[in-house]
Amino acid sequence: QVQLVESGGRLVQAGGSLNLSCAASGGTFRTYTMGWFRQAPGKEREFVASILWSRGVSFYADAVKGRFTISSDNAKNTVNLQMNSLRPEDTAVYYCAARSSIIYGGRRENDYNYWGQGTQVTVSS
Repeated sequence: QVQLVESGGRLVQAGGSLNLSCAASGGTFRTYTMGWFRQAPGKEREFVASILWSRGVSFYADAVKGRFTISSDNAKNTVNLQMNSLRPEDTAVYYCAARSSIIYGGRRENDYNYWGQGTQVTVSS
């Protein structure tokens, strides 16, 4: 059974940086697509970034392009989201997601089979 565990969320000031990590287990992840989504209070969950684990091809939402970077670490079986120049509007619960096949883009929740429990990111102004 695939399990995803997010970590790294905390309170940070605007302009600061955070690195979120998603520890993945129970699967052969070189064939997977991994994604990060977020959900702010009162809003729907939205796509942030995705990566084809073995190919390193990544995709980003326009709102985070140029500020966030998604990467995979094969040795540690983790997917990371480096977030720079954080803004108050980045405040949300951030979720890691996995799809057991390759998909280019992966911008929809329905593209993914597995989800983590989420980690809270709060950006103060």
